[in-house]
Amino acid sequence: MSDRNESPQEHRLREGYERMLARLQEGADELSWEALQQDLDDAVEFEAELEEFTKDELALLRAWVERDLKDMRRYLSAGGNSVANWLGIDLAVLSRKVSEALLSVADRSVVDRERLEDDLEAAQADYCEGEIAAPGRMACVHCDARVTLETVTRIEPCHQCGHRYFARASD
Repeated sequence: MSDRNESPQEHRLREGYERMLARLQEGADELSWEALQQDLDDAVEFEAELEEFTKDELALLRAWVERDLKDMRRYLSAGGNSVANWLGIDLAVLSRKVSEALLSVADRSVVDRERLEDDLEAAQADYCEGEIAAPGRMACVHCDARVTLETVTRIEPCHQCGHRYFARASD
C-alpha cells in the first residue's frame, strides 16, 4: 500500500485529503462535534473551488477524513494513549504536515472527550479497499494480516487473502 504507483486521480485525492486535514487544523478553535462538521463542510467547499473534483470525489474525501477522525476520537475516548498508538506507527514516519494536523485534532478530541462519547459509540469506522486513509497499521478483518500505510494512501486489497475490509491495528 504505497503511493509509488498511484494514478493521477489517487494523487489528487491524497493531496485533497491532506489539505482537508490542514484546514481542520486551522479551524481547531471550537471544541464541538457540530463545529467539526462545519469545518469539514468548509474544507469540502474549499476543495471544490481549488481542485476539479467530482461531487462523488468530494463526498468520498469528506467521508474518509470524517471516518479517520471518528476512529481516532473513539480510540482516545476509550483511554488510548496517543495518536501514535492509534496509528500504530512512529509519528516520525509521518510527514510533518499530516502529523501536525492529526495532533491538532487529537488535542481537540481529548478536551471534548465526554461530549462526543455517545456519538463515538454509535459511529463505526470500517476501512475498505479503494478508500484513502491516514497512515498507520491496518489489519485485514478476514485473515488478520497486518499492513502499514506509510503515507496518506489508497487502500489496496489484502495482500495475503485478497479481502477488501480492514480495521485499524492499534496497540
